[in-house]
Amino acid sequence: MIPFSDEDLYPAVENVIEKIRPSLALDGGDIKLLGVKNGKVYVQLQGACIGCASSGSTLKYGVERQMRMDIHPEIEVVNVPVGMENQWDQMG
Repeated sequence: MIPFSDEDLYPAVENVIEKIRPSLALDGGDIKLLGVKNGKVYVQLQGACIGCASSGSTLKYGVERQMRMDIHPEIEVVNVPVGMENQWDQMG
């Protein structure tokens, strides 16, 4: 269990997002933080990341890995597909 509230996690998650954003931009992608709920981070991969065959690996081994190193080893990152951003808080 992650020993932080969602409100405590949010600024730390924002910092990690800003840290990895330049790497995604090199390939024409981007990432948007939608929110944090029950210790899960909801993001939306954007730009060239949409539909990219490597987007799952980017999410797991790029975004989630960095958050686990910088914030907490149990943090989970969920990509919310384009068009579903208004329903992210009902997921999981």
